[in-house]
Amino acid sequence: MTWFRRTLLVCMVTLPLSANLQNLTLHRAINIVKKDNLELKIARFTEQMKAYEAKATKGNNYGKLDVTLLGMRSNDAGNVFGFKLQSREANFGDFGFSDFLQGVGGAMQASNGDFQAFSDMMNNPQTQAQMLATEPSDLNFPEARNHYQTKFSYMLPIYTGGKLSEYGRIMTSLYAMSKYDTQKLLNEKVYQTKKAFYDITLVENYIHNLSKIMRNIRHLERIVRTMKKEGYAKNIDVLEVQARKAEAESMLNQAKLNRELAYQFLSFLLNQEVSSIHRVKENAPMPHIDNKGLVKNNIDIQKALLGLRITKMAMGVQRANFLPTVGAFAEYGSADNTLWNDFRAKDAYTIGFQVQWNLFNGGIDHANYEKAKLEYFQVQEKVEWAKKGIALQVKKLRTEILSADADIRSYQKQLRFAKKVYQNYHARYKEGMVSISDVLIKQSKELEVLLKLLTVKNKRNTKIFELNSILNRGE
Repeated sequence: MTWFRRTLLVCMVTLPLSANLQNLTLHRAINIVKKDNLELKIARFTEQMKAYEAKATKGNNYGKLDVTLLGMRSNDAGNVFGFKLQSREANFGDFGFSDFLQGVGGAMQASNGDFQAFSDMMNNPQTQAQMLATEPSDLNFPEARNHYQTKFSYMLPIYTGGKLSEYGRIMTSLYAMSKYDTQKLLNEKVYQTKKAFYDITLVENYIHNLSKIMRNIRHLERIVRTMKKEGYAKNIDVLEVQARKAEAESMLNQAKLNRELAYQFLSFLLNQEVSSIHRVKENAPMPHIDNKGLVKNNIDIQKALLGLRITKMAMGVQRANFLPTVGAFAEYGSADNTLWNDFRAKDAYTIGFQVQWNLFNGGIDHANYEKAKLEYFQVQEKVEWAKKGIALQVKKLRTEILSADADIRSYQKQLRFAKKVYQNYHARYKEGMVSISDVLIKQSKELEVLLKLLTVKNKRNTKIFELNSILNRGE
């Protein structure tokens, strides 16, 4: 029983992952794309990394606190003496005073208690030279010693000429730039999802119309065969109809393959298998165009404006090179030959500050500042270029969409006319008034117009979705 429950639970968990999406609506598909599209997930990771980079840059304003634990053992004379000084345990014996005192004691013993003789002996240059030449054994050959030092170090930038604050603002702006990139990618995925829905709808309707034409051709084939039996048609007429049927079947198979490819692409976008959709209208609605809203909402223009602000911040960074930098530091610690022994009794501190001001470096700072100014002016021109270029692109797309609308109306009229002409020629053929070639020519014209209508509708929808992406109206 327990095994059965576990198996049932696994099936319930894994079923939604393997089930196909059926009769999927466009609204739901867009929500799935926002949540599950792999490229969007990658972009959001990049966005989060930029947020942490901005946070890390701001952290430089608060300084740096380190703790260092150092453990050593040495019999090097300089090290051992330094260890004792840091541990506040140095005494006169560590300087070799025991050897010096032995020399003084020997002089006192040689003077037999006569102070004048002792004084003369100590003032003797030879005695002084001998005593000064004595090598203190305690200083030169100390015993090996352990040394443990714990130290807290804090460094704080007090004034950097505005460089740190500008760096922080730049990193925050780069984070905002990454959000624009994510939004632009989202618009692209929504655009691709909508296009897939409209493509599938168009090709479904195209397949429906082709299927009708196929039924007409099969009906025509039966009529030709009947007329051939009665002696009113030839074998070449049958072959001609069969050739046209093969051509229509090829177009139908190609349309079905295109539909399958569109479903595969939609499944890739949603990162889920899609087996069927809820059809949309063939023609996507024309969006309202607001020139003021275009500057406000278009992502490329907003990115260009943000880039302009970033270049101005970069000017501030270069300007800071002409100003001094001031920093402060503090250290606190303790040392001993035993780890953390008598920490407070042997502690020590150091505080200080540093001022650094570059006075001359061959004009490098000036050149970098002038370069930053030129980059700012360059980006200013790019912003204006982007505004005018986007406005021109919107006008171009609008004109192309209106032109496609006119073509659609024209092809729809041509298609209705081609169907009527075919029906007329079909009836006249049964009466023997026209040849089968004339009928098939009219049939071919209907196929041609149908294909042109599909192409121009697809082209129009593509332009509509591209325009929506530029206008950045969301869904």
